[in-house]
Amino acid sequence: MTELILKNESYQIIGKCFEVHNQLGPGFLEVVYKDALELEFQQAGIPYEREKEYTIVYKGILLRRKYYADFVVFNSIILEVKAVSGITDDFVARCINYLKVSGNKLALLVNFGEPKLNYQRIVY
Repeated sequence: MTELILKNESYQIIGKCFEVHNQLGPGFLEVVYKDALELEFQQAGIPYEREKEYTIVYKGILLRRKYYADFVVFNSIILEVKAVSGITDDFVARCINYLKVSGNKLALLVNFGEPKLNYQRIVY
């Protein structure tokens, strides 16, 4: 059995996501969940950056468009927040791209739009 990477850190993040979902439930816009998560991270002393900007290099050329990860938590975990009826392969692909441009190894894709909080660990 292999050890989960960043197990303790991801456990803390998912715990805060459950706290937000338990308080708010489904039905709000993504930005509401992001604002609530930001408060939870601040109160818990969890280090994070919101809307972290990443540049994309193509064939050695810096492209004009940038990527913005919803959160980077503990300076090592991408947290992508959704508030939709279900997680799709497109959302997973976006997380993989965030991991590629950031150099991080773990993304958490969390969906607040369902009756029960739904999340996936994505390792790259």
